[in-house]
Parts: sequence; C-alpha cells; structure tokens
Amino acid sequence: MDPVRNPYAPGAGQRPPELAGREKQLTAFEVVLERIARERPERSVVLTGLRGVGKTVLLNHLRSAAIAKSWGTGKIEARPDQGLRRPLSSALHMAVREIAAAHPDPESVEYFLGVLKSFALRATADKGMRERWQPGIDAPAVKGRADSGDIEIDLVELLVEAAGLARDVGVGIALFIDEMQDLGPEDVSAICGACHELSQDAAPLVVVGAGLPHLPAVLSASKSYSERLFTYHRIDRLDRAAADHALIAPAKREGVEFTQEALDLLYETADGYPYFVQAYGKATWDVAADSPITADDVRVAAPAAEEELAVGFFGSRYERATPAEREYMRAMADLSGDDGPVATSKIAVELGRKPASLSPARDGLIKKGLIYSAERGFIGFTVPHFGRYLRAQND
Repeated sequence: MDPVRNPYAPGAGQRPPELAGREKQLTAFEVVLERIARERPERSVVLTGLRGVGKTVLLNHLRSAAIAKSWGTGKIEARPDQGLRRPLSSALHMAVREIAAAHPDPESVEYFLGVLKSFALRATADKGMRERWQPGIDAPAVKGRADSGDIEIDLVELLVEAAGLARDVGVGIALFIDEMQDLGPEDVSAICGACHELSQDAAPLVVVGAGLPHLPAVLSASKSYSERLFTYHRIDRLDRAAADHALIAPAKREGVEFTQEALDLLYETADGYPYFVQAYGKATWDVAADSPITADDVRVAAPAAEEELAVGFFGSRYERATPAEREYMRAMADLSGDDGPVATSKIAVELGRKPASLSPARDGLIKKGLIYSAERGFIGFTVPHFGRYLRAQND
C-alpha cells in the first residue's frame, strides 16, 4: 500500500493518529478545568508510567484541553543538569502572554512581568557579567518579590502572583512539566510547596507533571504530604479494545481494514504498548499489498519493526550506558524473565559482587533514566521489553 498514506506515527512524543485508551485521564482533567473555573479547590496532576506508554503525548493533549478553555499554558522538559528557575520562567512568561490581552489592567500585567523578571534573573545571579542570563521580558524587574534566592520561597510568591493575574481574567494557568523525576531535590520541594500554597487558596493555577514510575516516591521524599497534593494517574499499556482502536480507526479513514487474525497477532506482538502499536502498525502497512491487512503481512513486517526498535528505541539507550552499567543491565535481564522488577541483592549474587560495589552503576543508570527504583530493594527497567532486547543480544 501507499507508504505516503501510512497513518501510523512511532516517535518520541509524536502525536498518534488516534489517541486511544486515555479517555479516563482526559475526562478527569476536564473536571479539573471546570472546577477551577468555578473557583473550587482542585489538586495538581501527575502522570506516571514506563517509557513508550504515551505520557508526553497525553501531556500535550491535556495542554490542548487547557488552551481550548482559554487558559494560559507553558511547558518545560526537566533535565538533571538544569535548574528549574530558568525554564519555568520562560514557560510562565508564555502562559501569561496568552492571557494578558484579556486582562483589564495593563499595569497589573506589567507588575507581574517585573516579578517574573526578578525571579528569572536569580537563575544566574551568582555568575559573572558575561555569563548572566537576560530573560526576554519587556518590563523592569520588581525588587523584593520572588527574588530572595531561595527557590521554594520565590516559586510560591511567583505562582501566587500568576494565579492572581489569571483570576482577574476569569481563567487559569497550567504549567506542564515533562520528565518531572529529573528535577533536583530543591526544585521538587519548591514545586510541592507552591502546589500546597495554591491549593489552600483555591488558586486558578495547576501543575501537570509526567514522569517515570518512581516519580511519586521522588515527590514523597521531598514533602511527606505530596500524596495529598496531586491526583496520580498511572499510564499503562493499552487494553485489547483500545489497541485495536488505535490501529483500526486511522486505517479506516484511509479505506483500509485488518483481518481479525492480523489484529490478534499485532496485539500479541506489540503487547499493548502505544509506541510498539505504532511501530508495528507502520511496518505492517508498508509491506501489505492491499486491504485487508492479514496476519501474514504482520509476520513479514515484524523483523523490520523489531530492527527499527532495536536501533531507535532500545539501542540508542543501551549505547548511553558505560561498560559497568551494561553489565548491571544484562544481569537484570537474565534475572527478570518477565521484565519485571528485580531484587538488587539478586543482581549482586548474579555478578558475584558486593551490593555496595554496584551502587555507582545502579545510580548512573537511574540518572540516565534507564532503570528506576520500583520499591525498596528492587530495580526495574524504565523501557518495556528492554530485558527481552538484552537477552536477544546475548543469544
């Protein structure tokens, strides 16, 4: 069939042709938007799950829902080597610009921009003149507000001011943070503290974070009350009906159908993970001669899809690991027949090493986002089927 008409789109954060199986989260967020519009207290939102389950895609859909309600929105992607102050300043600046035109008092908007500028300037305040960052905010800095240098104090003051501006307009502000587990401890504490303050005041500002399965533990380690600050949504693989819909609906718009046997095999192969559904769907479309797409088409296409995943999804991550980290992951793979979490004590036994000597490799893999601490004493892969990939490499 015509590859130009191929509707499937495997890619990091790339919007699939059909967002299937996420109706619960979309509906829940619509309720959040409506409650805040009516000045009802509401919690911020956290999405967690393995890589490839569509957290970023869902995060973008939630942002679109907020924009449709005329909210101001901004988005950042957290990075381990970058503090929160600078990227959040840019995101909040974008959010406020979206609602500023509707504000009845331009002076209030300018005052807030001055507070935002003061907050932003603290990002490089301890640097030399040549290294200092100048945010593109066209307003004089306001001294004495959100500029103490303590990120938790400053963030609370900044977001309270932003929420007040949104309240004046009768809308809200939503800040979206992808890879939230990569925020530093001080920044996580600041986010939790700000959300706590905002929720007490029923302020029209919410934070929507997305991250790996251990994100709730990261938040809880920062503030003991974090479990009450956020509504948590675990994003997992698609059930059979949703996975079929993700394949059938885009194909139907192109006048193409699948046989039941093809859908059976595709679900078995992709295991319901949205990224894999798109990868196998795309490869199968490209090899199919005509409609309906058959199970034989899936079998022929599978090696091409697996090769693409081996290079772009699995291999690129494996290459980032050091030799010691790769040894650690291979031991994990050998011990996790179903790719589930593995006891760190068993990994030490497998490698014939003392647990303490393996800490650098484990910590390095966690920082690189390749594994996560599933629970105390257990480690899991952040990428579905990664253990299967590593075992295949050893065969």
